[in-house]
Amino acid sequence: MSRRANLLLLSGVALVILAPAAAQGQQARGLRGATPAYVAQQPAPPSPIAAPDASREPAALIQNQTSVISRTAPPRASRPVQGRNTRGVTQRQFRAPQATVTGLPPLSDPPVPRRRSVAEEDPYAALGIRLGNVTLRPSVTNSIGHDTNPQRISGANRKGSGFSRHEGELEVQSDWNVHELRGRLRGGYSEFFRDKDASRPDAEGNLDLRLDASRDTRILLESRLRLDTQRPGSPDLNASVTGRPLTYQYGASAGVTHDINRLQMTLRGSVDRSDFEDAQLSSGARLSQRDRNQTQYGVRLRVGYELTPGIRPFIQAEADTRQFDESADSAGFRRSSNGLTGRVGSTFEISRQLSGEASVGYQDRGYDDTRLKNLRGIVGDAAILWTPTPLTTVTLRGASELGDTTIAGSSGTTARRATLEIAHALRRNLTVTGFGTFGRTEYDGQGLREDFSTIGARLEYKLTRTFAVRASFTHERLNSTAQGSDYTANVAQVGLRVQF
Repeated sequence: MSRRANLLLLSGVALVILAPAAAQGQQARGLRGATPAYVAQQPAPPSPIAAPDASREPAALIQNQTSVISRTAPPRASRPVQGRNTRGVTQRQFRAPQATVTGLPPLSDPPVPRRRSVAEEDPYAALGIRLGNVTLRPSVTNSIGHDTNPQRISGANRKGSGFSRHEGELEVQSDWNVHELRGRLRGGYSEFFRDKDASRPDAEGNLDLRLDASRDTRILLESRLRLDTQRPGSPDLNASVTGRPLTYQYGASAGVTHDINRLQMTLRGSVDRSDFEDAQLSSGARLSQRDRNQTQYGVRLRVGYELTPGIRPFIQAEADTRQFDESADSAGFRRSSNGLTGRVGSTFEISRQLSGEASVGYQDRGYDDTRLKNLRGIVGDAAILWTPTPLTTVTLRGASELGDTTIAGSSGTTARRATLEIAHALRRNLTVTGFGTFGRTEYDGQGLREDFSTIGARLEYKLTRTFAVRASFTHERLNSTAQGSDYTANVAQVGLRVQF
């Protein structure tokens, strides 16, 4: 037999022997796409691979099928070597049969990464009540304590008393894409058990609305109020009174701020009202204080320039007029006045650890009564917040202003005060705060001066987001050049705060 005949015979025998293996290899290759012509004409046997779960996502199915194929199917066959016969014989047909793995369980989906929760700034802060895009944070505090001098009087007539205090607070904060509404209102009442005349209310609050008219223009609307009482030994109460006469102060402002690159200009107008309640004399008669009621109108222009991000110095000019309801007070002096004020200052924020605003200036106030000389002096404001560590906060506030009085022959008062608070978090829910205040009030032309100081500490222990225990101790002292006006007082109290 010739050499050519021998080669054809061997090829036929090999084809018969390896046909089952080729069929199995073709089955695996059918899932990957390459199919020789002589196999494509035969019906494909059922796939041994388990059917995938139709509920899985397409990406997971593709990954599952690819993984199973890679474990069951041999590598892709090379291109067939063509001979003179009509059927192509590939190199893969000469390899040993490969074992087929069946019954493999479907691969599980890859684990979904767990989302990390956003870190909360204060895990004990109140969640608030949502009204649309506005959050309300109400709270109520009830305390009991003891005051060694409820009336803040001098001498042996003072007597201590236990008291209960009830206080409510409401904070408002909007969450709008543009514009902003924010405010805070607090009111309280102190009831003394042994001295009913010393019982008194107090309140303060503000509500501010910012309207973004454009990217560079904003409209500012503000409202404010304050409720306080007068102590019986006040120099403006020129008689012996009982109880604590009320004082009301409230007002509103409207302004507009416009930015021109780094230049910022703000124009603001304001109206403020002060009312004084009549005092009750020891004899039972009433002392009228209507001559102290007044309305103040003012306009202010501020121009600031941003030197660097976070530092914006400014200059400010202000004009105001104070109009009293009574043309003359009880001593016959016409107290209405006009004032001019100029200031320089800056707002600043340095590395997010030191921020605030400080200004200083000069004010000149002239009175309708020519017997009262102009009241002149240095005025200023400061509010500085320093955070040396994440657990410690230092707050400094200061102010210097010119005020009014009803003392005969005195043009007015010069009042200066400064407050320092240092708060430290011993734990995330335990904060201790130390504070001190010093103030001085001088009555022009009378040689009368009062120095007021307080020192104390507060402790707050937050049980949950809703409940917190508060305790405080305060020592107050007043030194006056007026005889019989000095006093000291110690106040201690503890209470429970409920916030929502």
